Amino acid sequence: RYMTAVVDEQKNLMKKHGNKVDHDILSEMDVLYRCIKEALRLHPPLIMLLRSSHSDFSVTTKEGKEYDIPKGHIVATSPAFANRLPHIYKNPETYDPDRFGPGREEDKAAGAFSYISFGGGRHGCLGEPFAYLQIKAIWSHLLRNFEFELISPFPEIDWNAMVVGVKGEVMVKY
Repeated sequence: RYMTAVVDEQKNLMKKHGNKVDHDILSEMDVLYRCIKEALRLHPPLIMLLRSSHSDFSVTTKEGKEYDIPKGHIVATSPAFANRLPHIYKNPETYDPDRFGPGREEDKAAGAFSYISFGGGRHGCLGEPFAYLQIKAIWSHLLRNFEFELISPFPEIDWNAMVVGVKGEVMVKY
């Protein structure tokens, strides 16, 4: 369903702009952007984000439990876990790029830290916009020039490294 939508988006952009791809045209690729963002929500590249607390502070969970975090302690969060919280994301295990579209915007449901595939706050990845630009440019070229079919089973995630990958081979026919 979403592959058809991103291919149709590319065809419409080619009708409008020809084969040209530049920053402005990449910015028009909303369907592709949401698909990439959803893939990163479900499969973030980093297994854990670590920060050092610069002052004592407390955290209260949504259940009302309070935790004191002393200055100098390491605080960790997992994007793979946080990006699947059911009180933020409806059907969190389902690939649904439309969750980021107008009217839903689930990535903003609980504030600035609802979506943390690129970190967040002051320590968010400054390269996030450039990363999306690069990924859209690559996928735009591939989608405009090739048809794809996954011929191997969908790969399992390999959580054994700091940068997450897949187990086994991923076979794609093009």
